[in-house]
Amino acid sequence: MKSKAFGFGLIMMAASLATSGCKSDKVNAQAEAPPHANVTQDFDANAFSVDHPEHFSLATATEHRAPAKLAVTGAVNPDIARTVPVISLASGRIVGIYARLGDTVKKGQLLLKVRSDDISGGFANYQMAVADEVLARAQYERSQDLYKHGAIALNDLQVAQDTEDKAKVAMNTAAEHLRLLGSSVDHPSGIVDIRAPVSGVITDQQVTNAAGVQSLGTSPFTISDLSYVWIVCDVYENDLPSVHTGDTAEITLNAYPGRVLKGTVSNILPMLDPNLRTGKVRIEVPNPGMMRLGMFVTATFQGQKDDVFLSVPASAILHLHDRDWVYVPAPDKRFRRVAVVGGDALPGGLQEIKSGLQAGQQVVTNPLALQNEIDNK
Repeated sequence: MKSKAFGFGLIMMAASLATSGCKSDKVNAQAEAPPHANVTQDFDANAFSVDHPEHFSLATATEHRAPAKLAVTGAVNPDIARTVPVISLASGRIVGIYARLGDTVKKGQLLLKVRSDDISGGFANYQMAVADEVLARAQYERSQDLYKHGAIALNDLQVAQDTEDKAKVAMNTAAEHLRLLGSSVDHPSGIVDIRAPVSGVITDQQVTNAAGVQSLGTSPFTISDLSYVWIVCDVYENDLPSVHTGDTAEITLNAYPGRVLKGTVSNILPMLDPNLRTGKVRIEVPNPGMMRLGMFVTATFQGQKDDVFLSVPASAILHLHDRDWVYVPAPDKRFRRVAVVGGDALPGGLQEIKSGLQAGQQVVTNPLALQNEIDNK
C-alpha cells in the first residue's frame, strides 16, 4: 500500500510540473510578441491647410466646345513633281565639279565638266555629213543645168534633188547631236559642260572627282525645288476616317514651335504599314524658307465633330515639376492640389482643360500666391 501511494504521488507531482511549464511558455511567448500596430489614415501629400482660405478667390470650371483635333507626327520631304535629275548625254570622266550636295543653284549654272570621246565621234560624223552635203549640192546644181539643156530626164533631176535633201537632213542631225552632247560645231571640244536644268537645291550627289559618267546612266546630281514641300504623316487606321483629301492642316515644326504653317491634304495612300498599322497622309505646304528636308513636324487636322472640354482662367493653372496643377477647395480650410492636362489657349484669358477636373468644380485663380504661402509655413 505504501508503495502504491508513493507512486501515485510521483505521478501527481509530474503532472503539476508539466502544467506549470505550459503556463510559463505561454507567458514568455506573450512577452516576446511585437506590440499591436496602430493603423492610421494615409497622409495626403497634395492637401494643404491655410489660415485664411477666404483670401484666395475662386473660379468655376465651365464647359467649352471646340472642333475635334487630331495631331500626328510627320517629316518634311521633297515634292517629287519638283525634283529633277541632272543627266549627261555624253559618257566620260569627270574633270571638274563646281557644286556640292546641299548647294542652292540657278538654272544654267555650271555643275560638272566631263571629258568625253563622244564629242570627237560626233564631230567626225558631222564633218562627213557636211562633205556629203557639199557633194550632193554640187551634183544637184549640175543636174539642174543639164536638165535646162535637155541633156537629162526629169527623173534624174528629181533623184539629185532627193540626194541633196537627205544630205542636208544628215548634216543638220549631226550638228544637233553635237549640241545635245554639250559641244558646238564651230568650236568642238572634248570637254562637256553639264549645267543645272532648273533652279533649286542639290538634294542628292552620286559623283566625285575623276569618277565616270555614263550616258543616260545614274544621275550625278538631283535638284529639288523646295518652294513647296510634302509633309508625310503616319495616321493610325482608327483615325483615318477623320482625314480627307482637301482638308486643311496646321503644321508645327519641332525646331520652330511658335510658328504655325498651313497645308492641304493632297493624297491619302491606299495602303497601310503592316507593322505600325498606319496610313501615309501627304500634305502640301508652301515653304517660307526655314523648312529643311527630314525635319520632324506635328500636323493637326480639324475633326468634323465638336469635343467638349472644360475651361478655367489661364492664371489658375500652376506649372510645377513639368506638370500642370490647379488648387481646388477642400473641407476644414484646406486646398487640394490636382494634376490636370491643359489644352489650347482660349479668348478672354481662359485655358482648355482636357482632363483632371469636372464641370462645376471651383479652382483657385491665384495658385502661385497659395503655393508661396504653403512653402512659407
